[in-house]
Amino acid sequence: MALDYRKCAEEIVSHIGGRENITQAAHCATRLRLVIKDNGKVDKKALENVDGVKGMFENNGQLQLIIGTGTVNKVYAEFLSVTGMTEATKDDVKAAAAAGQPLWKRILKAIGDVFVPILPAIVASGLMMGFVEAMGKVYPEFASTSWYDFLDMVANTAFAYLPVIVAISAARVFGGNTFLGAVIGLAMIHANLVNAWVVGTLESIPTWNFNLLNFTVSVQKVGYQGHVIPVIIAVWLMCAIEKWLHKHTPEMIDLFVVPFTTVLVTTFLTFTIIGPIFSQLESWVLAGAKILVKNSIGSAVMAAIYPWTVVMGLHHMYNVIEAGMLAEGGLNTWMPIASAANFAQFGACLAVGFKARQQRTKVVAIPSSLSAALGITEPAIFGINLRFFKPIIAGMIGGTVGAFYGAFSGIGAKAYGVTGIPGYLTIAQPVQYTILLAISGGLAFVLSWIMWHEEKPEEAAAAPAPAPEAIPEKVMEFGTVISSSAGEISQCTAGKVIPYTEIPDPTFAAGTLGQGVGIQPDDEYVYAPIDGEISSVAESKHAIGISGANDMEVLIHVGVDTVEMKGDGFEDFVKEGDKVTKGQKLMKFDREKIKKAGHPDTVVLLLTNSDDYSDVKFGANV
Repeated sequence: MALDYRKCAEEIVSHIGGRENITQAAHCATRLRLVIKDNGKVDKKALENVDGVKGMFENNGQLQLIIGTGTVNKVYAEFLSVTGMTEATKDDVKAAAAAGQPLWKRILKAIGDVFVPILPAIVASGLMMGFVEAMGKVYPEFASTSWYDFLDMVANTAFAYLPVIVAISAARVFGGNTFLGAVIGLAMIHANLVNAWVVGTLESIPTWNFNLLNFTVSVQKVGYQGHVIPVIIAVWLMCAIEKWLHKHTPEMIDLFVVPFTTVLVTTFLTFTIIGPIFSQLESWVLAGAKILVKNSIGSAVMAAIYPWTVVMGLHHMYNVIEAGMLAEGGLNTWMPIASAANFAQFGACLAVGFKARQQRTKVVAIPSSLSAALGITEPAIFGINLRFFKPIIAGMIGGTVGAFYGAFSGIGAKAYGVTGIPGYLTIAQPVQYTILLAISGGLAFVLSWIMWHEEKPEEAAAAPAPAPEAIPEKVMEFGTVISSSAGEISQCTAGKVIPYTEIPDPTFAAGTLGQGVGIQPDDEYVYAPIDGEISSVAESKHAIGISGANDMEVLIHVGVDTVEMKGDGFEDFVKEGDKVTKGQKLMKFDREKIKKAGHPDTVVLLLTNSDDYSDVKFGANV
């Protein structure tokens, strides 16, 4: 009997909460893709029973209903008719799904997206800066050599020109011209500007005086060395202006008008609006810091705030406080506060490095934590702690307690400019300083270990996360079993590969969920067949979805009808949103339990959007 497309669409709409609960809708070759406002209004059980819906899963904020090739477009047409919505693309749906996230998550994601590509540069520079500065303090004669001068220059390069690197990456993230982004970054640290690192030591700062209509706007000529957030905001503004101009400028003059106008407007607004706002913010923070550091409670508060001033690029101003303390003939009591805050970020980041199973996280977290231990915290904060958020909170708590102890004990330094481990070279009370570092870093480590998880929260509460096991060498020998213009997909478990048409399930065998292979397993572990992001993990733990490069969407389904086992016999090592690398262990399954439950244990590996490509090949060692 032919499917009633209208009825199918009407039932889908009724079970997802009606038109008012739909943000966006599109379809691909096999699936209806929906962005829902309130998932609590979705009746998933009823959706699964709708005639025409052959499967359902959630992926990156989308509710995806599997309907099938040649049918989904007809159901979608009726869906639009029922809801009164206009046709949208997959990209529209992806954008709507991303926009549906809370504002703070979108901001953190944007910062993370900007910093992930540039992490190797700042991690390497951070480590080198820490070592070079420490060597110069330990061996003062080395600090006057050409080798020190050369190494110091190389080490400082990424941080001296950080606004440029950030601007280029931000332009890519926000969809603007990367070279225009570079121009904005360069303008913000131009040689004609006063270097932000020394502005606090100057008695007067040169200004521009712009005559606008009947009033004058005075702007200080100060650069943005060490700043991050103002640069990201400036480039976001640049991208918005550029996109608007491209839409409204005749093509004949686009090449001349758009770049010129974009750069001029962005730089003017940056220096006249964004700059003054952050300059005022810096003044308030500095004034508040001078008051707070006079007592233990205030010192603890400043240690908590300190990581966020690093994020904002305001931390360089604290040199003014330190120089003033030393000039008055006393000890530098600000240094222990900064050391507590920095070493706490080290402890929090190190905990992530030790606990993480994902190799990508480990290779960033470990060296970033070492850099933080040497007083350079940007790699740890931007690369790990801020991205995962809970570690930076753990670091704030550890720094707060450590700074309170430091102020209460009267710890001070005889110089300024170093924190963390190199701080031993200037500290007046090394024993108390050791206790301060132990409190700050140790507490942050423990809290980060407890608070931050890669596994599902409910699993973490039920039992300790299983210790990661070494991946057998044979995993690295698995060959490609699915290939297309989008990329290659490797075998996900050991065993005999069979065509998807021989999988003992009519839905899989018909290719309804996409083309791929079945694997008759002789192992009980599933490994990632591609690099990508976990897009879904079934509540019953038997199926995992992965989104890979070039929009590849992979489904791993262990056994046939194993959803009926309700998770018994399955153990997942990842959760939705995790980044995974090819060969990483994803799941363990009990073959004996599957067989005793009366189900085939065939592992299904599918490219669910195989209809999006015209050159899909599959089979053993394709």
